[in-house]
Order: sequence, then C-alpha cells, then structure tokens
Amino acid sequence: MMLSRAETKALYDKISKVYDLLSERTEEPVREAGVRMLAPQAGETVLEIGFGTGHTLVGLARAVGPSGRVHGIDLSDGMMAVAESRVRHEGVADRVVLRTGDATGLPYPADSMDAIFMSFTLELFAAPEIPVVLAQCRRVLKTGGRIVVVGMSKEGEHGLVYEAYEWTHRHFPNFVDCRPILVGQALAAAALQVTEKQHVQIWVPMEIVRAAKVS
Repeated sequence: MMLSRAETKALYDKISKVYDLLSERTEEPVREAGVRMLAPQAGETVLEIGFGTGHTLVGLARAVGPSGRVHGIDLSDGMMAVAESRVRHEGVADRVVLRTGDATGLPYPADSMDAIFMSFTLELFAAPEIPVVLAQCRRVLKTGGRIVVVGMSKEGEHGLVYEAYEWTHRHFPNFVDCRPILVGQALAAAALQVTEKQHVQIWVPMEIVRAAKVS
C-alpha cells in the first residue's frame, strides 16, 4: 500500500523541521557516496529530485560553482522552507533554484540538465509511476548526461530487519512510507545505460546506481 500524493505531501510537511533528527545520520553516508558517483563539475546544470532539507543542494551548488546552476524539486512546502533557509545560510542561494512539484511531470525543458540526482525518493512512488518519473528524467537530461539514484534495494542480503520493514510498510504506510525496489533494473528499463552500481548495507540493502542517456 502506498500513500497518495496528498498524504505524502502532508507527511513530509509535518516532519520537515525534525527530519534531520530522524534520518540524517543514517542517510548522509550513502547520499554522499551517491554525490561522489555523480561527480558534478563546475559550470554544469544539475537537478535534484526530492531535495528534502537541502543538504545535497549545498554540496551540488559548491561543486558547480558560480557559473553553474542547481535546480531542485520537491513535493513538500515544508521541506522547501527548510531547504531555502539552508542554502541561504550556506551562501549558495544565488545558484540554486527551488520549486515544489511532482516528478511525474518535471517542469523543465527537454535536454536541459547535465546531471540528475535522487536519493531516498524513487522508492516513494508507486510501481506504475516509477517508469513515468524515469522517463521524465530521460527527457530533461542532455544526451550524454547522467543520473545517479540512491535507493532502498530488493537486491542484497534480506534479514529480519528487512522483513520487518516491508511488513510495516504494507500495514502502516503512514509510519514507513517507502519500500525497497530494483533501482538498477528500473533505470535500465527506462532506456538509461547503467554505467556503475554499488551495493551498500545500512539497516536495509541500498543501491547506488549511475546511468547515462546515450541517445
């Protein structure tokens, strides 16, 4: 069972001010590994989908430098407020453009992004929506552009914690709103060429996958 879009927005609006206390220690290492795999460069235009409280936006903005641009889209107004405050505080607001919106219909022109980053976000979408989101990513990427997705994975070792997590997601989605998916397979199915993949074990298996738009 998945939350509706309105329910997801309401949940993240509610927890936006305490999200870092709940999740930052767990998510930060794998998120940073994903950014290293993305390897943003000076002057690039980069999109983060599901930017949350804005930690990655700051790192991306510093990497692209004053000649680059970082765009971010997130469903939650609460997360937007926290992220806007963070990028202002870190002195990179002049190169960051944020908006609220839905990744199933990205409001960016075709072939406009050098790179896309997504962490702990793709698994929030229902199974039929994942190909739609990735098709949108492929549309806005330039040819030769790259995408890195950090996500909970159905691959890897599945112990008792994993089984308990999936059971809780099925029965109490308001408490556990995302679930493991096949990240690399989803990217390949969206006609994105997987070029690198890393498995990481936190409290559930994770995939960090880089793919490219080759034509």
